[in-house]
Amino acid sequence: MYTIGIDVGGTFTDLVAIGPDQGAVFAKSPSTPADQSLGVMTGLAELAGKLGLDRLDLLARTTRLVHGTTVATNALLERKGAKVALLTTEGHRDILEMREGLKGDRYDLRTPPPEPLVPRERRFGVRERLGPDGAIRIPLDDASLSEAIEAIRRSDATSVAVCYLHAYRNPAHEIATVERLRRELPEIYVSRSSDVWPQIKEFERVSTTVVNSYVGPAVQHYLGNLERRLAEAGFAGSLFIILSHGGMAPIEEASRLAAGTVLSGPAGGISGCRRCAELLGVTDLIPFDMGGTSTDISLIADGRAMLTADAGLAGERIALRSLDIASIAAGGGSIASVDAGGTLHVGPASAGSQPGPACYGNGGTAATVTDANVVLGYLGAETFMGGRRRLDRSAAEAAVGKIGTALGVSLEQAAAGIHRMVNLGMADGIRLMTLRRGVDPRRFAMVSFGGAAGLHAVEVARELEIPRVIVPVAASVLSAWGMLASDLRYEVGRTSIGTGRVGAETIRTVIADLESVAVSRMKAWFEGPVRIERSAEMRYGEQIFEIDVDLDGIELSAPDLVEQIDRRFHQRHEDLYTYASPDQEVVFVNARVSAVGDVPRVNENGAIKELVGPARPKGVRTVFLGGPAEVPVYDFASLGPNHRIAGPALIESETTTILIGRTDALSVNALGWLDIEIGRG
Repeated sequence: MYTIGIDVGGTFTDLVAIGPDQGAVFAKSPSTPADQSLGVMTGLAELAGKLGLDRLDLLARTTRLVHGTTVATNALLERKGAKVALLTTEGHRDILEMREGLKGDRYDLRTPPPEPLVPRERRFGVRERLGPDGAIRIPLDDASLSEAIEAIRRSDATSVAVCYLHAYRNPAHEIATVERLRRELPEIYVSRSSDVWPQIKEFERVSTTVVNSYVGPAVQHYLGNLERRLAEAGFAGSLFIILSHGGMAPIEEASRLAAGTVLSGPAGGISGCRRCAELLGVTDLIPFDMGGTSTDISLIADGRAMLTADAGLAGERIALRSLDIASIAAGGGSIASVDAGGTLHVGPASAGSQPGPACYGNGGTAATVTDANVVLGYLGAETFMGGRRRLDRSAAEAAVGKIGTALGVSLEQAAAGIHRMVNLGMADGIRLMTLRRGVDPRRFAMVSFGGAAGLHAVEVARELEIPRVIVPVAASVLSAWGMLASDLRYEVGRTSIGTGRVGAETIRTVIADLESVAVSRMKAWFEGPVRIERSAEMRYGEQIFEIDVDLDGIELSAPDLVEQIDRRFHQRHEDLYTYASPDQEVVFVNARVSAVGDVPRVNENGAIKELVGPARPKGVRTVFLGGPAEVPVYDFASLGPNHRIAGPALIESETTTILIGRTDALSVNALGWLDIEIGRG
């Protein structure tokens, strides 16, 4: 029986299958943005062929399929989500525009205000009011609600977000409103804030609920289509979706909490890197995922991935916890251009999968990073995707040549400039994730993955003085591979802030209630072992933003429970900001519990080949390394443990190519992965 991971990217859909008697087998298929499920089904047929099966046989033998989707991501980025109406407490309908009173760049007086996802004419106030303690001050007014529902009907909204003041304390009014909506507007998608994000802070709660309603119909429609297509193709196993926090959930949960899928694809890559850390015995890694349209960067420190509640996408605030990932508009399809002042730019525009880079031969004429790599000789025109897809070198040269003409430099210099510019942009992204947080990147190793990363990771690492780059065998499909190392996860939180200091009994009661809810939900999905993770969001009394504090390992029955939690907070504050203030009041704002269903690990690597003799290149290629150079080309599949290669060299596989420089040294570790020691420039 097989388990399959699927990651839909902007250019390619990656698929990985792991069987009982073999390691990972993977395939790539062009993505189909109009309906991602078409590309998924095509990719499954190609994956089946790699296993000597047809698609029907493969799906019939598959017990678990884990999927990362970009449907919610694309809906937000392209502003192609649902037509949302907002029901909120009378007098509060402008919170989406008021936001938190801050601009992204508060010193830029010309910054236009963000355009809210719900225009004012579709935001309706309902007469009701709860106090901050959850007590009903003004009962839900049926006549006012009826007027709002009729206004929604006239507005032709396809989705509704319900967010009343202080509903995180008492959801009664929201629940009653949703019941009316489902009776009177049964075809409409509905989200309520007390279900999506039941915590203090009005703007965050409204924004997150609106985003959920904005992307929810598209996610629900897509997942329904995918489930139907899979069933028709013979799949009877379990289908799970990766959420932004790195855990997976059934499609019913992903449809309900659609805002939790906006980082679904990149989250699989971080899960894969966590698994790499376990297999390598390395605790500090920088995941570096470069695909066709973007590069995703994050941190794994002390073996744990960073989580954040401060995420957002396309200018929209999403307060659900997610993996802390910086996404940069830099990928193989990033388009190079020269502005009126003669300055070279790379990105943010991308050629995507259609038409794609000029060298793909699909009608693209703009110069991209991939075209530059073809001109430089880094990508073999005849060996791309194992020789199944030849690249058009002349088209790449024509596209990059236009950049060279605009800059007044040679073809090779223009290509080298594009390559250098995209590397610098990605290095800056890593600086944002490390140096700006007081983290020294030189103590980390980089994990290079994604189809385009291998040609850039070494130079990016050199720029930052990162000493080591790891390239797993499944590097080009690591997000899909990592999904198979993900566990089921359900998170629930509750605001516990009061007028005074929260006592130990209150903390114990709240956490016990949350654990009961989380475990109950997990048991409905999963029959295996379930473990609990606890955390809290806390701040000093004079602060307005909280930090996440890990509570694992603290015994709830301890007589000094509050003091232990306070000490954890002071230490976390010092870790983040280099100082703590033990004499200041500590405020316990939100309690959070995660129920994690530990999925059994499979043998991702299979049997490792024991190869005899030195590594032998399969050929030589002329590449541009400041000037023409003859560089040996090795087949990744021909390399085994203890093989060593001195740079410069190219390592080719069917789905990726890795470039190592003149001063670098490569060795193959016991897993069959590339371990590159980075030399000076």
